Amino acid sequence: MEHKKEDFSEWYNEVVESAGLVDKRYPVKGMHIWRPYGWKIMHNIDTYFREIFTDYSHEEVNFPLLVPETEFKKEAEHIRGFENEVFWVTHGGLDELDIKLLLRPTSETAMYPMFSLWIRSHADLPLKIFQIVNVFRYETKQTRTFIRMREVHFFEAHTAHRTYEEAEKQIKEDIEIWKKIARKLALPYKIVKKVEWDKFPGAIYSLGVETVMPSGRTLQIATFHQYGQNFSKPYDIKYLNEDGEHEYVHQTTFGMSERLLGAMVGIHGDDRGLIIPPEIAPIQVVIVPIVTKKKKEVLEESKKIRDELRESSIKVHLDDRDNYTPGYKFYDWELRGVPLRLELGPRDMEKGQVVLVRRDSREKIFASREEYVEKIKTVLADIQDNLYNRAKKDMEQKIVNIESLDEIDNVEGVAAVPWCGSEECGHEIEDRTERRIIGSPIEEENAKKCVICGKETRKIAYVAKPY
Repeated sequence: MEHKKEDFSEWYNEVVESAGLVDKRYPVKGMHIWRPYGWKIMHNIDTYFREIFTDYSHEEVNFPLLVPETEFKKEAEHIRGFENEVFWVTHGGLDELDIKLLLRPTSETAMYPMFSLWIRSHADLPLKIFQIVNVFRYETKQTRTFIRMREVHFFEAHTAHRTYEEAEKQIKEDIEIWKKIARKLALPYKIVKKVEWDKFPGAIYSLGVETVMPSGRTLQIATFHQYGQNFSKPYDIKYLNEDGEHEYVHQTTFGMSERLLGAMVGIHGDDRGLIIPPEIAPIQVVIVPIVTKKKKEVLEESKKIRDELRESSIKVHLDDRDNYTPGYKFYDWELRGVPLRLELGPRDMEKGQVVLVRRDSREKIFASREEYVEKIKTVLADIQDNLYNRAKKDMEQKIVNIESLDEIDNVEGVAAVPWCGSEECGHEIEDRTERRIIGSPIEEENAKKCVICGKETRKIAYVAKPY
């Protein structure tokens, strides 16, 4: 396997396929086949999405894949942002369609005609829904598994509110939801406000959740959009207020995709393969019997341990394959990123113990049969925390404060640059550095001078090469 630090791109491609996450050989560029192990991980993430958004009073829906061109064209800025990315359906069989259809690139134009029918009075608000679907974008850049695809496994939450202030509260709530998701996946991040020329088409403003990959490039892994009334007016989404007057709703969205899995692979993995955070791992503990002798007794005890762990709600798998050595099994499960390996051999049975091996540190731990279940729970929790903390530390080291663009060539990750906020200075920063402003921290910094015009500012631009 490629060394991660020497060639991250090749390492990433190799581990994604070797670990059995996807098969990229599907004969359409930018589309892959989810293999069982990869789909189980994505399913666990989706399951958590469903749980947490339901806890926050969202309801799940499922909208059709096809959107009429007439609905797509209602919001002008949205059209300009997506018109070069959509796949069009022009024929049904041999017959040309009267109205062209497109494969949803995102679902505003599919959902909002229905919102105008569902919302009638203030009693119907807030409306909070979500769906987990595939979206399609005609990606012309080099595709990369999970990170830049033409068919994307996508989560989107859409809300409608009476006032702009209520919509703002929703975005704050979304940020709180995101914090819990990030801890579940052990992903470090920065929340930034996107620049005007990089916000979502049709939004008043967009917030991006950015992480930094080992290559130093940034990856946007979630977004929050404040739409105000930019969509409710063209789609005629109005409600009757308490005074009997009609008002347009204010809307927000929250989006995430399979990029989360790509970030998890890249940030946590090592030269041995994946490392999956325990809280979303399909298998948290794999039991590998050491059966050089007393095979029957060791296998029976291994099955007993498996059943005990299942009763304690630990996701466990017993690897009782006859035709592979324990060493091969160790390699195989390390490649797949199982957080904890449990080894059991005749000597361990004599001593009344099991051997635990952590995937993150490869530390070997001996636990008695009386206490091993609680020990496993403690170790899994510690692995989860360790993955997050070391990833956060690594990300912070890749964000470097500079006060002159002359210093930027020395920054392999993200340069934090004083910026006055003007579009003119922003474009000059991008032109001179051949990098992009991925956004500005939502918290203001101490006053410094803009690197372009010299104007005093409390604003920072994060300048990087994004995926």
